[in-house]
Amino acid sequence: MKLLATCCLSMVVAVALHANGNAQGRAAPGVPKQVPIVVFVCEHGAAKSVIAAAHFNRLAKERNVRLRAIARGTNPDEKIAPAAAKGLQSDGVPVGIHRPKRLSTGDVARASRVVAMCELPDAYSGNGARVEHWNDIPSVSDDYSRARDAIVERVRHLLDKLREEQ
Repeated sequence: MKLLATCCLSMVVAVALHANGNAQGRAAPGVPKQVPIVVFVCEHGAAKSVIAAAHFNRLAKERNVRLRAIARGTNPDEKIAPAAAKGLQSDGVPVGIHRPKRLSTGDVARASRVVAMCELPDAYSGNGARVEHWNDIPSVSDDYSRARDAIVERVRHLLDKLREEQ
């Protein structure tokens, strides 16, 4: 019985290592490595973070950079801000989400970078995630184009920096 339990445990460990990569952190053959995540955060998760994530994902794909962005809010609204949805649609950029989501400690823990466009609650600090603050982004509801241009300029610089770090 003890031999059977040892064999079963060994098989479980071997399967887990094969599925998730080996013990040295390399992906198993044929298993893609997890794409690093950048988390954009604004208070309501409905405008600035949505625009930033959408343009980040578009530019990362165009530049063939293996990164992905998500949008989150510290106090999420029920729906995407109309100015952000309309602006992204007119830019030809998919919004990427249907409803704002609350930032979680798991989002921050998995992130290779967190970009905060609002004050982050204390619960999200101290977990080792690199946090950048973009506190000078104009209001989307006041002027979508001005806000988008400021966000896209910052996103381009961030992508350049992250590509160098890969």
